[in-house]
Amino acid sequence: MQQRASFGFVFVVVLIDMLGFGLVIPVMPGLIMQLAHVTISVAAAYAGWLSAGYALMQFVFAPIFGNLSDRFGRRPVMLVAVLALGLDYLLQWGAPVFAWLVVGRLLAGVTGASYSAAYAYIADITPPEKRAATFGLVGLAFGVGFVVGPALGGLLGTIEPRLPFLAAALLALGNFGFGLVFVRESLAPELRRPFDWRQANAFSSLRALSGQSATVLWFVAALTVWNLSHIVYPAVWSYMAIAAYGFTARQVGLALAVVGLSSAMVQGLGLRRVLPILGERRAVMLGVAGLAAATVLYMTATTTVMVYVAIVVGSLEGFVQASISGLNSQAVDARSQGELQGAVQSVGSIAQIIGPPLYAQTLAHCSGPGAWINLPMMPMVLATLFGLIALALFLKGAALLETRQLSSSTSQ
Repeated sequence: MQQRASFGFVFVVVLIDMLGFGLVIPVMPGLIMQLAHVTISVAAAYAGWLSAGYALMQFVFAPIFGNLSDRFGRRPVMLVAVLALGLDYLLQWGAPVFAWLVVGRLLAGVTGASYSAAYAYIADITPPEKRAATFGLVGLAFGVGFVVGPALGGLLGTIEPRLPFLAAALLALGNFGFGLVFVRESLAPELRRPFDWRQANAFSSLRALSGQSATVLWFVAALTVWNLSHIVYPAVWSYMAIAAYGFTARQVGLALAVVGLSSAMVQGLGLRRVLPILGERRAVMLGVAGLAAATVLYMTATTTVMVYVAIVVGSLEGFVQASISGLNSQAVDARSQGELQGAVQSVGSIAQIIGPPLYAQTLAHCSGPGAWINLPMMPMVLATLFGLIALALFLKGAALLETRQLSSSTSQ
């Protein structure tokens, strides 16, 4: 019962962060225009900078949160982050000027870095062979938040433009209260290690972790490139659908809801059934194959039904990240799980910085007047290329891990 409540808290930490992110999407353009006194085109540029700042904060603070959780335990780090997130949404709810909104989004990036402690918590309470499936349940939280957040934010925003911020704050503060009462620490005192500021950055962490196993570098590289591939959906999918198929705003919204739901089903339910049969290596291969097949379907789609078929096939991508993360967590000892997850989240945030402008420029050069080639789905082709690179990096790491495990079993 206690472990179930603790996992529920971690699940809700991720869900609320994603819900909060989604809740404010529908009202953010209007709020930026109101506070900064700018047009919608300028507001869009400001929003891009806010997103980059959010990702930059995660790059800096994820290793710090991860290392702090290895020193003081997962529970206090997550509780402080959730409380700070709730207070941050209150700050944005009452922001009188644009500068307050900027500070609020940067602080949201800092608190979002607590994913590293959340993933380390899961690694603590889950047997190694079941971690990939459990990480998939966290992916379910992302999918649900991606679907419910914007829909609920749009509904609340019609009542009062800032109401989504208040709703996100109440959710976070409520989760803080739940965690304070029901969640227990997962990291035993004897497994904790000293905190060192010199190690609290992604590159120092990876250097130290690679001393335990060289597979870490290959898996982290694979996850980073995979994040760069997968970010094509939030970055430009809506624009691709409009340019390629003439979708209306309603059609885009429905399609993205299907993206979120199908991804949540694959990660929350499919992984638990598929992994015992295929194992992590084949699950990753199946996921990348799903991306490639979906790209072909998107490029050849002539009806809305074919687009939805491509979305469902593409949902197999949900097998990839959880499977790689599960194997990656097995490559280091229990004392270093926070450091590992912090490094993964930090390096992965690079994709959030460079991915959106990269895909936006690709779309701009491959659709509309003056395009190099009339192929609006070219960003998906580029994403598939990144996915294949990620697969190659993962297979190299998996081969090294298998060799290491065989050597360890032989020497015993």
